Amino acid sequence: MGSTGRAYVVGTFDTKGEELRYVAGLLRDAGHAVTTVDVGTSDGAASTADVGPHDIAGADAFTGDRGSSVSAMSAALEQWLPTRDDVAGVIALGGSGGTALVTPALQRLPVGTPKLVVSTVASGNVAPYVGSVDLTLMYSVTDVAGLNRISRTVLANAAHALGGMIGAEAPAAQEKPALGLTMFGVTTPCVTAVTDALDGQWDCLVFHATGTGGRAMEKLVDDGLVAAVVDVSTTEIADMVVGGVMAATEDRLGAIARSGIPWVGSVGALDMVNFGAPDTVPERFRDRTLYEHNAQVTLMRTTPDDCRAAATFLADGLNACPGPVRLVLPTGGVSALDAPGMPFADPEADAALFDTLRERFRTTDDHRLVESPHHVNDPEFAATLVAALGEITEITENTGGRP
Repeated sequence: MGSTGRAYVVGTFDTKGEELRYVAGLLRDAGHAVTTVDVGTSDGAASTADVGPHDIAGADAFTGDRGSSVSAMSAALEQWLPTRDDVAGVIALGGSGGTALVTPALQRLPVGTPKLVVSTVASGNVAPYVGSVDLTLMYSVTDVAGLNRISRTVLANAAHALGGMIGAEAPAAQEKPALGLTMFGVTTPCVTAVTDALDGQWDCLVFHATGTGGRAMEKLVDDGLVAAVVDVSTTEIADMVVGGVMAATEDRLGAIARSGIPWVGSVGALDMVNFGAPDTVPERFRDRTLYEHNAQVTLMRTTPDDCRAAATFLADGLNACPGPVRLVLPTGGVSALDAPGMPFADPEADAALFDTLRERFRTTDDHRLVESPHHVNDPEFAATLVAALGEITEITENTGGRP
């Protein structure tokens, strides 16, 4: 990254060539080195871009069928773009097809590398395009179909925005190692206490466990930007196994296994599954214990069977992690709603969760199950997490805050 690299201008030059050349010209006029990349799938005239479609995908992408050709080109770009060692930033233009083609590759780039897409779909549901990275979508207003008084202005703003991101130096990173933490509203006191205790030694990065939050944290782990994790709120697993709207993917904990970094975690908010407004709760769940968190979020209490499924996934994922692991169980309750007198108090469901973890989690010298009699939001429980992290990372003030 940085001003020593090049701005990559990516798109289908067979259909958007005029607009792409316009953006490339503005970036060059601003003093940036530019590489144009053509991901068009019509196997016709030679490309006018610096990098042509055949340079990306070879001949196999050009099947004559638009759908399969676009899919093949997208997969090829996803493999090709992250291998470039001179990418200072990327700008792409497109409609729904072009946006879907290029964004998987942009999601593979490291967090911090500027990535901007001018798109006709930027005003709708953008989650599939953005994923868990810092990708900027700008609505094109008019279709990306020629230059006019509107598109010239929008595209110029986009080009200058990318140029600004490339040319500006980010503040220097802290010397402290980065620590990833997961938080949900009902585990906030715990995570706040942990970050307060560790702030002097760690650069604490807190992620909201909404499905995307967990993926964002693990993206940084995969990129080597996080040194350890305190995974307090594994609630996304409950949504995944039951069918909620804030679900993890099957790769939850995969980055921990691939990297082998130290992991301390718990079962925060595994007592709940998330849905939208009350009328969005699937019919099959209408007789379950529901709690209206707000007008747009309805929480559903997990059953013993749900808890056993979530615990099985968590234990099996942790068993596959080669690095040091401390799984800490708050047997006094797993969320603000799971306490005596609260709506989600359910000793039977909690027992199913804890017993399954006791049975399936494999204890070794590096993998330990720690039981605390406290509630997840009690100060004593946060102190147990902090002590567990210190044990497996051997952080002391005398080491300069590095594991």
